[in-house]
This record gives sequence, C-alpha cells and structure tokens, in this order.
Amino acid sequence: MTTSGTFRGASAEALHTLTSALDQVTGDLATVGKDLFRVAALLRGEPALRRVATDQSVATEAKQGLLRELLTGKVGDTVVDLAGTAAGQRWTATRDLPDALEHVGVLATVRSAGSETTRLEDELFEVGQLVAGNPELRDALSDPVRSVEDKQKLVAGLLTGKALPATVTLAEQSVTGSYRTVGVALEAFQRTAAAAADQGVAEVRVAKPLADGELQRLVDVLSRQYGKPVHVNVVVDAEVIGGIRVEIGDDVIDGTVSSRLDSARRALAV
Repeated sequence: MTTSGTFRGASAEALHTLTSALDQVTGDLATVGKDLFRVAALLRGEPALRRVATDQSVATEAKQGLLRELLTGKVGDTVVDLAGTAAGQRWTATRDLPDALEHVGVLATVRSAGSETTRLEDELFEVGQLVAGNPELRDALSDPVRSVEDKQKLVAGLLTGKALPATVTLAEQSVTGSYRTVGVALEAFQRTAAAAADQGVAEVRVAKPLADGELQRLVDVLSRQYGKPVHVNVVVDAEVIGGIRVEIGDDVIDGTVSSRLDSARRALAV
C-alpha cells in the first residue's frame, strides 16, 4: 500500500486533486469513507478495470462513464463523482489509483469523527496494541484462509459499542490486506488522523506508566520542540528498565537504561 507521503510525480498531484475534491464534501463523511473503501477494493480486485481507469489513451469521458455505470446504485453519488475525478487524473502506477482512493477514504472517516479526533488516535493506537499483544487475535486477523468479511466481523464484535464508529470502520479496513500487516495499517491511519489535526505522533517507551503530570510535561516539551501539537502514544516495555525512549518521525531520543547498558557492553567488547 502506498501511503500519502510516498506517492510520486503525477500520482502525488492526482492525490492532491482528490483531497481537494473531498474538502468540498459536506454530507455523511462516514458513508463516503466506507464507499471509497468499496471502490478501492473493486479496483484492486479487477486489474483489467484498473488498467482501463488509468489508461491515458482512453478518453476521460469514457472512463468516467464506465465507472459511473459500474458504481451507480452501489455507492453514493458523491463517491461516484470522486471516482470519476480520479479517473480523470494521471497516475504514475496503476496501483496508485486504488491506494489513493483508500487514503481519501481514511481521511473522510477521520473527518467523520469531528471534534473527537484525539480520541480516535488513542483508540487506533489501543487497537494496535491489542492486536500486537494477543497472538491468537493477530493470527486470526492475518490468516490468509479466513475471509476479509469474517475478519471484519471479528473486529466489529470486539469494538462496536466500545469505540468510536470511525475507529471501528478503520479497524475493519485494516484487515483487508492493503497494508503489509494490520499493525502497519493502524499506524498509517493514526498518522492520517494526526495530520488532519495538524499534529505529530510520538511513540514513547517507558518501564512503567507515566503519571498525568509527567505525560503532560512531555507533550508540552515535544510540542515546543517540533513547533506543533504532538500526540503521544505511551508503550510500557519491561525491557526499557528505566528512563525513556521517544520516536517521532525519523527522530529517536533514547535515554533508557537498557540503551546505556548496551552502549557499555559494546564499549567493553572493543
């Protein structure tokens, strides 16, 4: 799966056009997101259709007409129009078309959460931690024999009524196989949510949970350092022993005892 930051050339411009089109949508964004996921799945599952939809030698009107014929009645008019807009763009690779539609679907779903974006980020992180810490659940969600629909029902059964509808939708999308793993998908979705709120995302590893005051001080320090709000995900990791390790983007700040011990061992081994 191509993430928003890895589209290149014409595909990056096409994604920008699609995102701008989504900016004009004022209706039911939750439904728009789900419909975009359906269109992305259709294009991934039908290589011939995907090739036609991205073929620059085919007239834009013909591609839009084909998609309208296939999609009308199956998804809302807003998404039919968005798919038509996508077909009118140039794409660096054919796979970028469904990837872009999925990304815009994630963005629509994030926006459907309204003022609860921070809660959405927290819940996506918690779902990722749940999957990572439960081998049986992780195996069930990655089982190639199990259908996507069955995996989605499993996820919905765990989360419905306990998490935001947007969280449930994105967790269901994470098991479709468009990303390498469920965990990678959830991380990407959380980054999209943070970007929508103009935030950075930091993963903080500590030996024991941070007190509320400690967490807020860390948030304040990182926000000042990076010049924008930073959403902090705290991972309690016994291997840390003491201290703190912060990852934000490509930056790593490692002040853990385990890191210092490893450095000492390497120095002694020289």
